[in-house]
Amino acid sequence: MNILFLTLSRITDISKRGIYSDLIRKFGSEGHNVFVVSPYERKYKQPTQLITIDRIKLLKIKSLNIQKTNIIEKGVGTVLLEYQFIFAIKKYFKNIEFDLLIYSTPPITFTKVLSYYKRNRKTVTYLLLKDIFPQNAIDLGLMRENGIIHRFFRKKEQNLYRLSDFIGCMSPANISYLLEKNPSINTTVVEVNPNSVEPLLKKYVSEKQKAEIRKKFKIPSDRTIFIYGGNIGKPQGIDFLIQTLDSNRNNSNAFFVVVGSGTEFPRVKEWYTKNKPNNIIVIDGLPKEEYDKLVTVCDVGMIFLDPRFTIPNFPSRLLSYIEIGKPIIAATDTNTDIGSIAEINKFGFWCKSGDLKQMNINIKRFADNQELIEEMGNNGYNYFLENYTTDHSFQKIIKHFKA
Repeated sequence: MNILFLTLSRITDISKRGIYSDLIRKFGSEGHNVFVVSPYERKYKQPTQLITIDRIKLLKIKSLNIQKTNIIEKGVGTVLLEYQFIFAIKKYFKNIEFDLLIYSTPPITFTKVLSYYKRNRKTVTYLLLKDIFPQNAIDLGLMRENGIIHRFFRKKEQNLYRLSDFIGCMSPANISYLLEKNPSINTTVVEVNPNSVEPLLKKYVSEKQKAEIRKKFKIPSDRTIFIYGGNIGKPQGIDFLIQTLDSNRNNSNAFFVVVGSGTEFPRVKEWYTKNKPNNIIVIDGLPKEEYDKLVTVCDVGMIFLDPRFTIPNFPSRLLSYIEIGKPIIAATDTNTDIGSIAEINKFGFWCKSGDLKQMNINIKRFADNQELIEEMGNNGYNYFLENYTTDHSFQKIIKHFKA
Protein backbone atom coordinates (compact mmCIF):
# COMPACT_ATOMS: atom_id res chain seq x y z
CA MET A 1 0.00 0.00 0.00
CA ASN A 2 0.88 3.65 -0.34
CA ILE A 3 0.37 5.35 3.03
CA LEU A 4 0.26 9.09 3.71
CA PHE A 5 1.17 9.87 7.33
CA LEU A 6 0.45 13.39 8.64
CA THR A 7 1.82 14.54 11.98
CA LEU A 8 2.52 17.70 13.90
CA SER A 9 5.55 16.07 15.53
CA ARG A 10 8.98 17.18 14.39
CA ILE A 11 10.51 14.08 12.85
CA THR A 12 14.11 14.67 11.83
CA ASP A 13 15.43 11.11 11.92
CA ILE A 14 13.10 8.25 11.10
CA SER A 15 15.48 5.77 12.75
CA LYS A 16 15.09 7.31 16.21
CA ARG A 17 12.61 5.85 18.69
CA GLY A 18 9.21 7.45 19.07
CA ILE A 19 5.52 6.63 18.93
CA TYR A 20 5.26 7.82 15.32
CA SER A 21 8.68 6.97 13.91
CA ASP A 22 8.41 3.41 15.26
CA LEU A 23 4.99 2.93 13.63
CA ILE A 24 6.21 4.43 10.35
CA ARG A 25 9.19 2.05 10.29
CA LYS A 26 6.87 -0.87 11.04
CA PHE A 27 4.74 -0.15 8.00
CA GLY A 28 7.90 0.20 5.91
CA SER A 29 9.33 -3.09 7.18
CA GLU A 30 6.06 -4.82 6.27
CA GLY A 31 6.52 -3.80 2.62
CA HIS A 32 4.39 -0.65 2.48
CA ASN A 33 5.44 2.70 1.02
CA VAL A 34 5.09 5.47 3.62
CA PHE A 35 4.97 9.17 2.74
CA VAL A 36 5.42 11.25 5.91
CA VAL A 37 4.53 14.94 6.10
CA SER A 38 5.55 16.99 9.13
CA PRO A 39 6.26 20.68 9.86
CA TYR A 40 9.72 22.23 9.98
CA GLU A 41 9.21 25.28 12.20
CA ARG A 42 10.84 28.55 11.17
CA LYS A 43 12.95 28.68 14.34
CA TYR A 44 15.07 25.87 12.88
CA LYS A 45 15.84 28.01 9.81
CA GLN A 46 15.54 25.19 7.31
CA PRO A 47 13.72 25.15 3.94
CA THR A 48 11.10 22.60 2.93
CA GLN A 49 12.89 19.36 1.99
CA LEU A 50 12.17 15.78 0.94
CA ILE A 51 14.24 12.91 2.29
CA THR A 52 14.02 9.30 1.06
CA ILE A 53 15.01 6.35 3.25
CA ASP A 54 14.20 2.93 1.73
CA ARG A 55 10.39 2.75 1.52
CA ILE A 56 9.90 5.93 3.53
CA LYS A 57 9.74 9.46 2.14
CA LEU A 58 9.91 12.24 4.73
CA LEU A 59 8.59 15.63 3.59
CA LYS A 60 9.45 18.37 6.07
CA ILE A 61 7.47 21.54 5.39
CA LYS A 62 8.69 24.95 6.48
CA SER A 63 6.05 26.47 8.76
CA LEU A 64 5.50 29.04 11.47
CA ASN A 65 6.43 28.06 15.01
CA ILE A 66 3.61 25.91 16.41
CA GLN A 67 5.16 24.46 19.56
CA LYS A 68 6.65 26.28 22.55
CA THR A 69 5.82 29.69 21.12
CA ASN A 70 3.33 32.48 21.83
CA ILE A 71 -0.36 31.66 21.50
CA ILE A 72 -0.90 33.97 18.50
CA GLU A 73 1.81 32.42 16.33
CA LYS A 74 0.78 28.95 17.48
CA GLY A 75 -2.84 29.59 16.49
CA VAL A 76 -2.07 31.17 13.12
CA GLY A 77 0.58 28.54 12.36
CA THR A 78 -1.77 25.68 13.17
CA VAL A 79 -4.56 27.06 10.97
CA LEU A 80 -2.17 27.69 8.05
CA LEU A 81 -0.66 24.23 8.35
CA GLU A 82 -3.38 22.37 6.46
CA TYR A 83 -3.04 24.73 3.48
CA GLN A 84 0.74 24.29 3.52
CA PHE A 85 0.31 20.51 3.75
CA ILE A 86 -2.08 20.38 0.77
CA PHE A 87 0.18 22.56 -1.37
CA ALA A 88 3.29 20.52 -0.55
CA ILE A 89 1.57 17.13 -1.01
CA LYS A 90 0.27 18.16 -4.43
CA LYS A 91 3.72 19.40 -5.40
CA TYR A 92 5.88 16.54 -4.14
CA PHE A 93 3.46 13.58 -4.24
CA LYS A 94 1.14 14.61 -7.07
CA ASN A 95 1.26 11.31 -8.94
CA ILE A 96 0.85 9.08 -5.90
CA GLU A 97 -2.43 7.26 -5.24
CA PHE A 98 -2.73 6.75 -1.48
CA ASP A 99 -4.55 3.73 -0.09
CA LEU A 100 -4.40 4.83 3.56
CA LEU A 101 -4.18 8.22 5.24
CA ILE A 102 -3.06 8.18 8.91
CA TYR A 103 -3.04 11.35 11.03
CA SER A 104 -2.96 12.25 14.69
CA THR A 105 -4.23 14.94 17.01
CA PRO A 106 -3.00 17.49 17.66
CA PRO A 107 -3.87 19.30 15.47
CA ILE A 108 -7.52 18.98 14.44
CA THR A 109 -6.97 21.18 11.39
CA PHE A 110 -6.21 18.50 8.78
CA THR A 111 -9.81 18.50 7.57
CA LYS A 112 -9.11 20.14 4.19
CA VAL A 113 -6.44 17.53 3.47
CA LEU A 114 -8.89 14.76 4.38
CA SER A 115 -11.69 16.33 2.32
CA TYR A 116 -9.41 16.46 -0.70
CA TYR A 117 -8.62 12.76 -0.56
CA LYS A 118 -12.13 11.67 0.37
CA ARG A 119 -13.55 13.66 -2.54
CA ASN A 120 -11.11 12.71 -5.28
CA ARG A 121 -9.80 9.28 -4.27
CA LYS A 122 -10.75 6.06 -2.49
CA THR A 123 -8.37 6.67 0.40
CA VAL A 124 -9.16 5.07 3.76
CA THR A 125 -8.66 7.52 6.65
CA TYR A 126 -7.48 6.56 10.14
CA LEU A 127 -7.33 9.02 13.04
CA LEU A 128 -4.99 8.41 15.97
CA LEU A 129 -6.83 10.44 18.61
CA LYS A 130 -4.10 11.48 21.07
CA ASP A 131 -5.92 14.38 22.72
CA ILE A 132 -9.35 15.97 22.56
CA PHE A 133 -9.23 19.62 21.51
CA PRO A 134 -10.73 22.19 22.04
CA GLN A 135 -12.24 20.78 25.25
CA ASN A 136 -8.82 20.39 26.88
CA ALA A 137 -8.18 24.12 26.36
CA ILE A 138 -11.53 24.96 27.96
CA ASP A 139 -10.75 22.74 30.96
CA LEU A 140 -7.54 24.68 31.57
CA GLY A 141 -9.18 28.07 31.18
CA LEU A 142 -7.32 28.84 27.94
CA MET A 143 -10.47 29.20 25.87
CA ARG A 144 -13.99 30.43 26.62
CA GLU A 145 -16.70 27.81 26.17
CA ASN A 146 -19.10 28.62 23.31
CA GLY A 147 -17.02 31.64 22.34
CA ILE A 148 -16.16 32.36 18.69
CA ILE A 149 -12.81 30.57 18.86
CA HIS A 150 -14.31 27.55 20.61
CA ARG A 151 -17.12 27.24 18.06
CA PHE A 152 -14.60 27.51 15.19
CA PHE A 153 -12.42 24.70 16.52
CA ARG A 154 -15.37 22.58 17.66
CA LYS A 155 -16.66 22.59 14.09
CA LYS A 156 -13.20 21.57 12.88
CA GLU A 157 -13.18 18.76 15.44
CA GLN A 158 -16.60 17.46 14.34
CA ASN A 159 -15.53 17.55 10.68
CA LEU A 160 -12.39 15.63 11.57
CA TYR A 161 -14.45 12.83 13.12
CA ARG A 162 -16.89 12.83 10.19
CA LEU A 163 -14.08 12.42 7.67
CA SER A 164 -12.37 9.63 9.62
CA ASP A 165 -13.23 6.10 8.53
CA PHE A 166 -11.66 4.73 11.71
CA ILE A 167 -10.67 6.32 15.02
CA GLY A 168 -8.04 4.83 17.34
CA CYS A 169 -8.45 6.08 20.93
CA MET A 170 -5.97 6.02 23.79
CA SER A 171 -8.08 4.03 26.27
CA PRO A 172 -11.60 2.74 27.00
CA ALA A 173 -12.41 5.98 28.85
CA ASN A 174 -11.46 7.93 25.71
CA ILE A 175 -13.91 5.89 23.66
CA SER A 176 -16.73 6.44 26.16
CA TYR A 177 -16.10 10.19 26.26
CA LEU A 178 -15.82 10.53 22.49
CA LEU A 179 -19.08 8.71 21.81
CA GLU A 180 -20.95 10.51 24.59
CA LYS A 181 -19.97 13.95 23.30
CA ASN A 182 -20.27 13.00 19.62
CA PRO A 183 -23.31 10.70 19.26
CA SER A 184 -23.19 10.97 15.46
CA ILE A 185 -20.03 8.81 15.39
CA ASN A 186 -20.69 5.19 14.45
CA THR A 187 -19.56 3.04 17.37
CA THR A 188 -18.17 0.38 15.01
CA VAL A 189 -15.43 2.68 13.69
CA VAL A 190 -13.95 3.44 17.11
CA GLU A 191 -11.35 1.23 18.81
CA VAL A 192 -8.60 1.36 21.42
CA ASN A 193 -5.26 2.02 19.70
CA PRO A 194 -2.99 3.73 22.24
CA ASN A 195 0.55 5.08 22.08
CA SER A 196 2.99 2.33 21.21
CA VAL A 197 6.71 1.84 20.65
CA GLU A 198 9.03 -0.86 19.42
CA PRO A 199 10.10 -2.87 22.49
CA LEU A 200 13.60 -2.54 23.89
CA LEU A 201 15.40 -5.17 25.89
CA LYS A 202 14.37 -4.55 29.49
CA LYS A 203 17.97 -4.51 30.81
CA TYR A 204 19.59 -2.52 28.01
CA VAL A 205 21.87 -0.49 30.29
CA SER A 206 24.71 -2.27 32.09
CA GLU A 207 25.36 -1.91 35.82
CA LYS A 208 28.57 -0.04 35.00
CA GLN A 209 26.63 2.43 32.85
CA LYS A 210 24.04 2.85 35.60
CA ALA A 211 26.80 3.71 38.08
CA GLU A 212 28.15 6.30 35.64
CA ILE A 213 24.70 7.83 35.17
CA ARG A 214 24.13 8.06 38.94
CA LYS A 215 27.51 9.70 39.36
CA LYS A 216 26.87 12.19 36.55
CA PHE A 217 23.56 13.37 38.02
CA LYS A 218 24.53 12.86 41.69
CA ILE A 219 21.81 10.28 42.27
CA PRO A 220 22.30 8.13 45.39
CA SER A 221 22.18 4.34 45.28
CA ASP A 222 20.78 3.84 48.79
CA ARG A 223 17.35 5.48 48.33
CA THR A 224 14.23 4.80 46.30
CA ILE A 225 14.43 7.05 43.23
CA PHE A 226 11.22 8.64 41.92
CA ILE A 227 11.33 10.30 38.50
CA TYR A 228 9.01 12.72 36.76
CA GLY A 229 10.04 13.29 33.15
CA GLY A 230 8.66 14.93 30.03
CA ASN A 231 6.60 18.01 29.35
CA ILE A 232 6.26 20.42 32.26
CA GLY A 233 3.32 22.59 31.25
CA LYS A 234 -0.18 23.56 32.29
CA PRO A 235 -1.78 20.18 31.40
CA GLN A 236 0.43 18.49 33.97
CA GLY A 237 -0.93 20.42 36.96
CA ILE A 238 2.50 21.54 38.13
CA ASP A 239 1.14 23.06 41.36
CA PHE A 240 0.64 19.57 42.75
CA LEU A 241 4.05 18.40 41.55
CA ILE A 242 5.64 21.25 43.52
CA GLN A 243 3.49 20.46 46.57
CA THR A 244 4.57 16.83 46.42
CA LEU A 245 8.25 17.75 46.18
CA ASP A 246 7.93 20.28 48.99
CA SER A 247 6.26 17.83 51.35
CA ASN A 248 8.97 15.21 50.72
CA ARG A 249 12.12 17.32 50.83
CA ASN A 250 12.99 15.83 54.22
CA ASN A 251 12.10 12.25 53.24
CA SER A 252 15.28 10.30 53.97
CA ASN A 253 14.05 7.20 52.11
CA ALA A 254 13.21 8.89 48.83
CA PHE A 255 15.07 10.83 46.16
CA PHE A 256 13.25 12.73 43.39
CA VAL A 257 14.41 13.46 39.84
CA VAL A 258 12.48 16.01 37.77
CA VAL A 259 13.59 16.33 34.15
CA GLY A 260 11.88 18.03 31.22
CA SER A 261 10.93 21.32 29.63
CA GLY A 262 7.84 23.40 28.99
CA THR A 263 6.05 26.58 29.92
CA GLU A 264 5.91 25.73 33.65
CA PHE A 265 9.50 24.50 33.97
CA PRO A 266 10.76 27.92 35.22
CA ARG A 267 8.35 27.65 38.18
CA VAL A 268 9.74 24.27 39.19
CA LYS A 269 13.29 25.53 38.73
CA GLU A 270 12.55 28.63 40.81
CA TRP A 271 11.15 26.51 43.67
CA TYR A 272 14.18 24.23 43.50
CA THR A 273 16.69 27.10 43.50
CA LYS A 274 14.94 28.81 46.40
CA ASN A 275 14.61 25.73 48.65
CA LYS A 276 17.79 23.81 47.74
CA PRO A 277 16.47 20.37 48.82
CA ASN A 278 19.16 17.72 49.18
CA ASN A 279 16.98 14.82 48.01
CA ILE A 280 15.70 16.40 44.78
CA ILE A 281 17.34 17.35 41.49
CA VAL A 282 15.77 19.34 38.66
CA ILE A 283 17.23 18.86 35.18
CA ASP A 284 16.47 20.82 32.04
CA GLY A 285 15.33 18.76 29.06
CA LEU A 286 17.56 15.91 27.87
CA PRO A 287 17.85 14.20 24.47
CA LYS A 288 15.50 11.20 24.39
CA GLU A 289 18.30 8.62 24.33
CA GLU A 290 19.94 10.13 27.41
CA TYR A 291 16.59 10.52 29.16
CA ASP A 292 15.75 6.86 28.53
CA LYS A 293 19.02 5.85 30.15
CA LEU A 294 18.35 8.12 33.12
CA VAL A 295 15.01 6.37 33.72
CA THR A 296 16.82 3.02 34.04
CA VAL A 297 18.60 4.13 37.24
CA CYS A 298 15.33 5.24 38.83
CA ASP A 299 12.80 3.02 40.61
CA VAL A 300 9.35 4.58 40.18
CA GLY A 301 7.86 6.76 37.45
CA MET A 302 5.51 9.63 38.30
CA ILE A 303 2.64 11.00 36.20
CA PHE A 304 0.78 14.25 36.90
CA LEU A 305 -2.31 15.77 35.25
CA ASP A 306 -4.28 18.90 36.04
CA PRO A 307 -7.33 18.06 38.21
CA ARG A 308 -9.59 20.31 36.11
CA PHE A 309 -9.61 18.03 33.09
CA THR A 310 -13.00 16.66 32.09
CA ILE A 311 -11.47 14.71 29.20
CA PRO A 312 -9.68 11.39 29.87
CA ASN A 313 -6.07 12.18 28.93
CA PHE A 314 -3.60 9.31 28.70
CA PRO A 315 0.02 10.60 28.97
CA SER A 316 2.58 9.01 26.67
CA ARG A 317 5.24 9.16 29.40
CA LEU A 318 3.70 5.97 30.79
CA LEU A 319 5.52 3.99 28.11
CA SER A 320 8.97 5.26 29.04
CA TYR A 321 8.42 3.89 32.56
CA ILE A 322 6.77 0.51 32.09
CA GLU A 323 8.72 -0.55 29.00
CA ILE A 324 11.79 -0.94 31.23
CA GLY A 325 9.95 -2.36 34.21
CA LYS A 326 9.27 0.69 36.37
CA PRO A 327 6.00 0.90 38.36
CA ILE A 328 4.15 4.20 38.44
CA ILE A 329 2.37 6.66 40.69
CA ALA A 330 -0.32 8.65 38.88
CA ALA A 331 -1.88 11.86 40.25
CA THR A 332 -4.61 12.90 37.86
CA ASP A 333 -8.14 14.15 37.41
CA THR A 334 -10.97 11.71 38.09
CA ASN A 335 -11.92 11.25 34.42
CA THR A 336 -8.81 9.63 32.98
CA ASP A 337 -8.45 5.87 33.42
CA ILE A 338 -4.67 5.68 33.50
CA GLY A 339 -4.75 5.27 37.29
CA SER A 340 -7.41 2.57 37.31
CA ILE A 341 -5.61 0.65 34.55
CA ALA A 342 -2.40 0.76 36.61
CA GLU A 343 -4.12 -0.39 39.80
CA ILE A 344 -6.26 -3.11 38.20
CA ASN A 345 -3.20 -4.54 36.45
CA LYS A 346 -1.04 -4.06 39.55
CA PHE A 347 1.72 -1.90 38.11
CA GLY A 348 1.08 1.28 40.05
CA PHE A 349 -0.96 3.43 42.42
CA TRP A 350 -3.30 6.36 41.79
CA CYS A 351 -4.54 9.40 43.69
CA LYS A 352 -6.55 12.43 42.72
CA SER A 353 -4.37 15.41 41.86
CA GLY A 354 -4.35 17.60 44.95
CA ASP A 355 -4.75 14.75 47.46
CA LEU A 356 -1.37 15.17 49.15
CA LYS A 357 -2.14 12.71 51.94
CA GLN A 358 -2.82 9.83 49.53
CA MET A 359 0.10 10.85 47.33
CA ASN A 360 2.49 10.55 50.25
CA ILE A 361 0.97 7.21 51.22
CA ASN A 362 1.68 5.95 47.71
CA ILE A 363 5.24 7.27 47.84
CA LYS A 364 5.79 5.54 51.19
CA ARG A 365 4.46 2.25 49.82
CA PHE A 366 7.31 2.16 47.33
CA ALA A 367 9.97 3.84 49.46
CA ASP A 368 9.65 1.13 52.09
CA ASN A 369 9.34 -1.89 49.81
CA GLN A 370 11.88 -2.81 47.13
CA GLU A 371 10.14 -6.14 46.53
CA LEU A 372 6.92 -4.31 45.64
CA ILE A 373 8.83 -2.15 43.16
CA GLU A 374 10.22 -5.25 41.46
CA GLU A 375 6.87 -7.05 41.42
CA MET A 376 4.86 -4.13 40.07
CA GLY A 377 7.63 -3.24 37.64
CA ASN A 378 7.44 -6.73 36.14
CA ASN A 379 3.66 -6.47 35.95
CA GLY A 380 3.94 -3.19 34.08
CA TYR A 381 6.52 -4.58 31.67
CA ASN A 382 4.29 -7.55 30.85
CA TYR A 383 1.30 -5.24 30.39
CA PHE A 384 3.40 -3.13 28.03
CA LEU A 385 4.30 -6.15 25.90
CA GLU A 386 0.65 -7.19 25.75
CA ASN A 387 -0.81 -3.78 24.90
CA TYR A 388 1.61 -1.02 23.92
CA THR A 389 3.99 -2.35 21.26
CA THR A 390 4.15 -1.01 17.71
CA ASP A 391 3.06 -4.36 16.36
CA HIS A 392 -0.24 -4.02 18.24
CA SER A 393 -0.93 -0.61 16.68
CA PHE A 394 0.07 -1.87 13.24
CA GLN A 395 -2.22 -4.91 13.47
CA LYS A 396 -5.14 -2.74 14.66
CA ILE A 397 -4.85 -0.56 11.55
CA ILE A 398 -4.00 -3.21 8.97
CA LYS A 399 -6.87 -5.51 9.98
CA HIS A 400 -9.30 -3.10 8.33
CA PHE A 401 -7.69 -3.88 4.98
CA LYS A 402 -7.54 -7.60 5.63
CA ALA A 403 -11.28 -7.54 6.28
